[in-house]
Amino acid sequence: MTLDDAYRSCMQLARSHYENFPVASHLMPRRLRPHVAAVYAFARHADDFADEGDLDGAERRVKLEEWRAQLRRAVAGEAEHPVFMALGDTIRRFDIPGQLFHDLLDAFVQDTEKESYADFDEVLEYCRRSANPVGRIVLALFGRLDEVTGAPSDALCTALQLVNFWQDVSVDRRKPRVYIPADSLAAHELTPADVLKGEDSHRLRTVIAGEVERTKVYFYQALPLLPLVPFRLRLELRAIWLGGMKVLEKIEKQEYTVAQSRPALSFIDVISVFADAVLKGKPDATS
Repeated sequence: MTLDDAYRSCMQLARSHYENFPVASHLMPRRLRPHVAAVYAFARHADDFADEGDLDGAERRVKLEEWRAQLRRAVAGEAEHPVFMALGDTIRRFDIPGQLFHDLLDAFVQDTEKESYADFDEVLEYCRRSANPVGRIVLALFGRLDEVTGAPSDALCTALQLVNFWQDVSVDRRKPRVYIPADSLAAHELTPADVLKGEDSHRLRTVIAGEVERTKVYFYQALPLLPLVPFRLRLELRAIWLGGMKVLEKIEKQEYTVAQSRPALSFIDVISVFADAVLKGKPDATS
């Protein structure tokens, strides 16, 4: 397989999972789409190892560590798997810190071991490895990863990961996994076990409402990133920012009943988000 073949393979995977792959939308410059697809393919396979199929936790960790070994070979220029042929080339071409990919794998491994989180700090530490590396990788692809852009990028990625947690309570509890901090639950006389059982009460809705408000803080902390990046990436980040906030709005409108049903953006919502991103400019605290 040639390097071009490897990139084509990654692009095909990205297109087949397009609903989960907003970063490689048509707002992304064409020259970067194959490289973003290589990153996505790496993470998509790792995510499947962590969550899909009938393997137990130990078997999942073996697969993830095998994936990590291939990552090390890719960084050394010794890749054979098509995903790592493309990814290794991308890492070298854009000088992307290899630790970012190891952090992602650490988060996937953690998902095979940990079912609940004691407090919000533990959740944030998970976000540091599961979400924040993605933003930094994208910044590196644009040549904009530095000490100034890193912090607001982390805030945006953390916000998006938190949105996903509150959006997916009904999905995650079947894995079984609870990302709602146990101390937040305890403050309302609930436990992670109650969430796993499908608890839907005023108490749980109150907890979710608090987490939604806490999440908005991270979205606002991300706003300084927008003027620091090129126009095409700025459009992409506007859309992602607005989309995340729109999901929080959906959670609010369904009165925080996320234990029973998963709020999702409709086709009209998506069109509205992209129109606002293009036409209204920078989102702000009143968006």
